[in-house]
Amino acid sequence: MAVQVPLWHHYLQAIRSRGAPRAQDFQRAEDVLLTVLERVHHLDPHFLVDYSRDLEAFQFALRTSDGPLPLEVPLRVDADALLVEEVGAAEAGDGPASCRLGVSGEGALLDRWMADNVLSVSSEVGAQGRGHIAPSKVLRILKDLLVAAIVHCKHQNHIMPGSLNVDSLEEEESHLTLLVSGGWRTVRFNIVPVVRRRLGAAALERVQLLPGLPEGSLRRVFSQEVALVPAGAHHWRVSTDYLLTRLLGALGSLQGHRLDSLSILDRVNHESWRDGGRSPGLTFGHLKTVLLWACALFPAPEDWAELQGAVYRLLVVLLCCLAARHLQDFLFPERNLLKDAGLDLDALYQRVERFASQPEASLRIHATHLGRSPPPRIGNGVKALLQLPASDPAYWATAYFDVLLDKFQVFNIQDKDRVSAMQSIFRKTKTLDGKEC
Repeated sequence: MAVQVPLWHHYLQAIRSRGAPRAQDFQRAEDVLLTVLERVHHLDPHFLVDYSRDLEAFQFALRTSDGPLPLEVPLRVDADALLVEEVGAAEAGDGPASCRLGVSGEGALLDRWMADNVLSVSSEVGAQGRGHIAPSKVLRILKDLLVAAIVHCKHQNHIMPGSLNVDSLEEEESHLTLLVSGGWRTVRFNIVPVVRRRLGAAALERVQLLPGLPEGSLRRVFSQEVALVPAGAHHWRVSTDYLLTRLLGALGSLQGHRLDSLSILDRVNHESWRDGGRSPGLTFGHLKTVLLWACALFPAPEDWAELQGAVYRLLVVLLCCLAARHLQDFLFPERNLLKDAGLDLDALYQRVERFASQPEASLRIHATHLGRSPPPRIGNGVKALLQLPASDPAYWATAYFDVLLDKFQVFNIQDKDRVSAMQSIFRKTKTLDGKEC
């Protein structure tokens, strides 16, 4: 154990040393893109420039992988004048249903938008003579505006030569991809048109304040508008990405290694579990959600005081989610983030389990860290324990995860009630399939 502690901290120091340069590169790339979007707004004022999104640089610095970052382009529309029509009922595990944004055929408010062809409507017409704003047509209009804006900004020397190229602009089903140079690093932005809307009362009622987060954080987050983003040619969906990033920012105000543990697992995920980004696997969004659930399960400050223990709090939650093949969206628990993700969850589980058993090999940055690894931490009993929540959701509780932490030798809580609860659930799981845990 004495050998492992400096290794974890050395790994974290290497990540932190890259944080400031990454944030600077992001800031320069974002400034280039905002200059282009200002021109887009000048060409068509229905597309707005949002200068208030101050958390993207924070999130980019937290990450060690260079995956795409979303950048929202709000539409100037009165969302209350639109009719949100759910497309069928959401099946269990699917989360918030997709929806269409209906436009009343009698409403004069949006007539000018239609006449200017800024927002086209789909060919589908409801029983009351409504059309629907089609995301595919909005994306097409925005793409044409971006091309014109980039050409203009280049000719006027508003952006540095080589900072971006029209050839990198690609249209996907739900966003536009654009590569922007921020100095030494090229940042991939997913440009997403959004309609901002308040969450309904029903959505607020189903989210309970959870321990482990700064008091009032969830309520403050849910008092903000959420983004409806494209989910296909004609459909929209609720995006929680920005709200979750705000919760991460709130966690950053607390003492402890919550965000450090996220950065470490993001680096390990990119380098080891995804073979340097060459293989499909978990996203930063998956790991971000795992951290939020871990904070809810482990609300005590003592849980996050020691770096290795903080990482293992994420690991035990992640392993159980992979074993159950179910990771709940933090704000919409009915949505399973692992469903239809196209991942080989069995192979991914094996990789995460190997890291949890012997993490030292993945934490060595260069040859000076070579040395003998301690024996594996996972035996057959621990393997069986990790599978329990998949068969019985009642085990999804702090006391059960405390048992796992104790098996991994990172349970360092002195609270008598919590120790007693951990020992009680351990007695219930002492023998699994006839094997001692």
